[in-house]
Amino acid sequence: MISLRHLFVWSVAMASVVLAPSNFAQQAKPANTQHGPTVKAPAGEVEGETEGKLQVFKGIPYAMPPVGLGRWKAPSPMPKWDGVKKATEFGPACFQPKPQLSTLYAGDPMPMSEDCLTLNIWVPTGASKAPVFFWIYGGALSGGASRDPLYNGARLAEQGIVVVSINYRLGVLGWMAHPELSNESPLRISGNYGLLDQIEALHWVQRNISAFGGDPANVTIAGESAGALSVMYLMAAPPARGLFAKAIAESAYMISTPELKKASFGSPSSEESGMKLASALHAPDIAAMRAMDAYKLTVAAPAAGFAPWGAVDGHVLKAQLVDVFDKGEQAPVPLLAGFNSGEIRSLTILAPKAPEFAAEYESTINDRYLDLAKEFLRLYPSDNMQESAYATTRDALYGWTAQRLVRKQTALGQPAFLYFFDHGYPAADVLSLHGFHASELPYVFGTFNGTPPHWPKVPDTAQERKFSDAMIGYWTSFVRTGVPQASNEPTWPVFGPTGAYMAFKKAPQPSDHLLPGMYEFNEEVVCRRRAVGNIAWNWNVGLYSPKNPAPQPQCKP
Repeated sequence: MISLRHLFVWSVAMASVVLAPSNFAQQAKPANTQHGPTVKAPAGEVEGETEGKLQVFKGIPYAMPPVGLGRWKAPSPMPKWDGVKKATEFGPACFQPKPQLSTLYAGDPMPMSEDCLTLNIWVPTGASKAPVFFWIYGGALSGGASRDPLYNGARLAEQGIVVVSINYRLGVLGWMAHPELSNESPLRISGNYGLLDQIEALHWVQRNISAFGGDPANVTIAGESAGALSVMYLMAAPPARGLFAKAIAESAYMISTPELKKASFGSPSSEESGMKLASALHAPDIAAMRAMDAYKLTVAAPAAGFAPWGAVDGHVLKAQLVDVFDKGEQAPVPLLAGFNSGEIRSLTILAPKAPEFAAEYESTINDRYLDLAKEFLRLYPSDNMQESAYATTRDALYGWTAQRLVRKQTALGQPAFLYFFDHGYPAADVLSLHGFHASELPYVFGTFNGTPPHWPKVPDTAQERKFSDAMIGYWTSFVRTGVPQASNEPTWPVFGPTGAYMAFKKAPQPSDHLLPGMYEFNEEVVCRRRAVGNIAWNWNVGLYSPKNPAPQPQCKP
């Protein structure tokens, strides 16, 4: 039987990614005797292409291929290459399975390889010390690729910033821990290889981006969904400290994280999960697993119940994200964070089906939430149970996280900006997908024509283009200065003591006190679960919730 955790990985893996079922050879381009723009970087000389007023460099390797004995090892820096490296084709995506549960996010087939650690750069011609936008794709750490047309960086780079997008290892190849792997490591840790890839890519940017016209002192890390989870990992990871100056987290989720060596919060240790996978695959040791075909292993792992997560290992991730942010030990940088009104409308597997009668709904909530049931039913009433179920899961995963992030950065004395994306358009609204998960991305990147085939088509109208221009303006302004501003648009107030935020509805609309009581309620639930130590906090809420713990002395309003 497929676990709910397994289903979650698959459902969110579809979000904002283009997935591929198999390896496909790249189409050869006709021979071109003309030379494109060339940059002499510390990594080596690289030749790209001119696209309008931009110079574009694709598929630059930032680390050695993680193959053979390099599988399940930290990335090794790429030695300087000789000659001129052509950078006119996107690198292959990291191996990932074919999507199983949804077609909304599934894209066209693309080449895949275990040798996938590459990045792409969009540079305004003549750039010098330009701010850098460092994009991390989403996909539940199981899917995604920097070659996704949705993430084309041209429109952002046209605003005078350098855009970098990266690939990082996914699924079992990027996130499996195992005692044998820990014993191989000088730090006696394993897992988090995808996160270490992201950190190595940031090091590459620090060493090389000046040669392309970027400012290594003004790098903004940004991502959506699992990309935003990665942003939080990077903010919490000591090895990433000093490699970026600002952060953007779109639809992040600060859920409980497995620990490397011991079971916690209802989850087995990361090493135990790795051992169970090896047993399920009849692999006697890591050598046998390294000998397996990479794609077959990628497909077999989730079928055997493996789900990729970061591992709290005491070094790369020192503690649970909630603890790091509570102690103020995260990166002290300006932050822009938010979530979407209809997150769960395209991830319905995460929300329970509403019961037939309101009395059953209320009875279940009273049984599970005890003294908190009255507040739960105020926030998520029984008059429209399915909508309440969607909102319950949305808030527990994304809404609570976004508010927590801006609150914790504010407490550090850093400017923090909150948004609520509640924008709809006809093709989405007719499918009851108003404000669905990742639906802000075509507006942030200006890539209306880059969405997957079954994505509700964004109308290319003057109104929608103006809305996109506003989001591009806010995002690129934040990348430049740490303050989101857009020409001829309302001022985006800092979250601050008033709880201010920007609502993206038909147009940007400043407001305050988003969803009153939502954050406090979810914070109380999570605090109690943390206190007892044996219950996870994620999408196991509402009708899916276990019986919540009694009041705890440390969980004060």
